[in-house]
Amino acid sequence: MDVLRPYKETLDRWLWPDVLRNQDTSVAKAKQAISSYQKAVDEPAGLAELMVFYCERAAGFCNDLGNQDEGYFDALVRMFELALKVIGKLPAQDRPALIARLDRVRVISHNIGYGVGNAMDSLLARYSRT
Repeated sequence: MDVLRPYKETLDRWLWPDVLRNQDTSVAKAKQAISSYQKAVDEPAGLAELMVFYCERAAGFCNDLGNQDEGYFDALVRMFELALKVIGKLPAQDRPALIARLDRVRVISHNIGYGVGNAMDSLLARYSRT
């Protein structure tokens, strides 16, 4: 059984809602899923996976649907940084694949505007040196 699946389903629901069904985004509910995982399991590799997944879904939603919510963007950049911090604590062999996924998030985030991609450029440069 995939322990992360219910958490990813929650992230997906709140970060990339079905706009045709008038569903809305909720950064707070998405972040709550990650907090719930930390309280229940608290396994660093799983936490990093959920944080990277959060970034992928949030950036993808903004890129595909043109979300203009600055609070959503701020939360995305904060989660991007938190993900980098958690990844930095993982064993060296576990880092490259997660960093590559965040790099793809960074690239598409340049399409969002509002300085999101630029902020991610700086964060990735800072944390990849450490």
